[in-house]
Amino acid sequence: MAGAPEQGGPGPAAGEQLQQQHGVCQVFSELVAQGKSQQRFFSSFFTNHQKCQIMLLKTLETNPYVKLLLDAMKHSGCAVNRERHFSCEDCNGNVSGGFDASTCQIVLCQNNISNQGHMNRVVTHELIHAFDHCRAHVDWFTNVRHLACSEIRAANLSGDCSLVNEIFRLHFGLMRHHQTCVRDRAMLSILAVRNISKEVAEKAVDEVFESCFNDYEPFGRIPHGKTDAKYAHRDFQNRDRYYSNI
Repeated sequence: MAGAPEQGGPGPAAGEQLQQQHGVCQVFSELVAQGKSQQRFFSSFFTNHQKCQIMLLKTLETNPYVKLLLDAMKHSGCAVNRERHFSCEDCNGNVSGGFDASTCQIVLCQNNISNQGHMNRVVTHELIHAFDHCRAHVDWFTNVRHLACSEIRAANLSGDCSLVNEIFRLHFGLMRHHQTCVRDRAMLSILAVRNISKEVAEKAVDEVFESCFNDYEPFGRIPHGKTDAKYAHRDFQNRDRYYSNI
C-alpha cells in the first residue's frame, strides 16, 4: 500500500483560517472563543468515521486538485466511486492514508486526519497513486523504484511541499527547496510502507528522481496552490475539447 505519513501542522486551508482568525481575535476575541467552543460542542456529536465521511465528501466536491484527478481517472477508463474506492478506517502509527493496489481502494486514516486541509492533501496524494496505477503497470509490491516514482510524483503535485506546509514544518530554504522537500517526503512515504533500509529507499529515489519529478501528468504543471490547480483543471478540460476536434 502506497501511503502518506501524517503531516505535522495545519495545511493551506487551516493556515488561511488561522490567519483570518488572528485578525478577528484582536477585536472580537470573546466571539472567536465562543465559536471554538461551539465547534467542539457540535463535533462531539460525530464519530471519527462520520467526520471522515463528511470531510471526504467536501473534498471530492470542492477541491480543485481532486476534481482534476477524478476527471483524469475517468478519462483514462478508471472512474472513481466514493462508496467503492474510499474507506475511512482507524490506522496504526502516523500514516494518514494509503492506496491499496490489491483492492484499488484508498484508505483514509480517520484517527489521524485532523482537519479539512489535511483531508484535501491526503486524498490528492492517494489519487495520484491511483492515477499512476490506472495509466501504468506499476509493480507496487516488489519494485521499489516504481513505488519511489509514484511517491515523488505525489509529493511534487499534491501540495505536500507547498510553501505554507513547509513553513508550518519549520523547514526553510531558498535554492531548490521544493526539490529537497519532494525527495524527503518521498523517502518518508516509502519507509512508512516498506520494511527496507533508508539506504535502499534513498538509492531508489535517486535513480528515478529526475524523470519522475518532471512528470506532471495529469496537471501539466506543478500546481503551487488551489488557483494553479483550478487553471490546470481548466486546461485539462480544454485539452480534451482540443483533441476531440482534431
